[in-house]
Amino acid sequence: MDFHFIDFAAQKREYGSVAAASMETKMSFRLSLILSAVLAAWSAAAAAETIKIGVTPGPHAQILEAVKPIAAKQGLNIQLLEFSDYVVPNAALDAGEIQANSFQNQPYLDNQKADRGYKIEAVGLTVNFPIGVYSKKHKAFGDIPEGGKVSIPNDPTNGGRVLLLLRDKGVIKLKDGTGFKPTVLDITDNPKKLKFIEVDAAQAPRALEDVDAAAINTNYATQAGLDPVKDPILREDPKGPYVNLIAVRSAYKDKPWVKILVDSYHTPEVKEFILTKFKGAVLPSW
Repeated sequence: MDFHFIDFAAQKREYGSVAAASMETKMSFRLSLILSAVLAAWSAAAAAETIKIGVTPGPHAQILEAVKPIAAKQGLNIQLLEFSDYVVPNAALDAGEIQANSFQNQPYLDNQKADRGYKIEAVGLTVNFPIGVYSKKHKAFGDIPEGGKVSIPNDPTNGGRVLLLLRDKGVIKLKDGTGFKPTVLDITDNPKKLKFIEVDAAQAPRALEDVDAAAINTNYATQAGLDPVKDPILREDPKGPYVNLIAVRSAYKDKPWVKILVDSYHTPEVKEFILTKFKGAVLPSW
């Protein structure tokens, strides 16, 4: 009978080598996965596009802050630039200093394009801000005395909104066919001989102390601590042409990021944020 001696030490060394090789393979595989993940993250970051959006302070800025993380998941980074008036955001957009803005309605945009030749287009609806008339002196608009002072925004669109509101409430009459942008020159009947004072929209809350009533856009009203639902003595019907919008340069309208931006805005999460945050002062329009 032949005896075979088993070299256990050799086998142990062999098995140890196999185990070590297996461990090395596993570690190599794990490192490969980690490296792949890092490269994927780096590639995603490199592929992510960054755009600048002009907004006015208040709700427009707050809503887009809620849009940011949603857009980021789709590879779009949003930077917000706040402008204190209604004139500069379109000038900055037309000049290419920003890629989009969110602060205006279609009649205002149309007026700006007609007056200044901007090549800007609306790409999506956002929210509606029913404009209100406020007073620190009177509890009802009917309490304003004859010859009382009423301030209205000095831009044709928002000033026109107020005049249309007063017409609809029976306070004044306007020429037929004035459209969405009537001016004080279009008033044909003013039984209480109200004096209309035109002021910059951003300064309207300050004018409140010096007039019997002031028409104030919602974003400036909230900044001034006014409640746009409870405080107005007159309030615009939320339905109408004054829905706000996202605007971009005409040359950008077909860019992939435009669709991502609009789709990110038009989500249930953003709608819920608006309804919860502003409690009826700002209304989703999609």
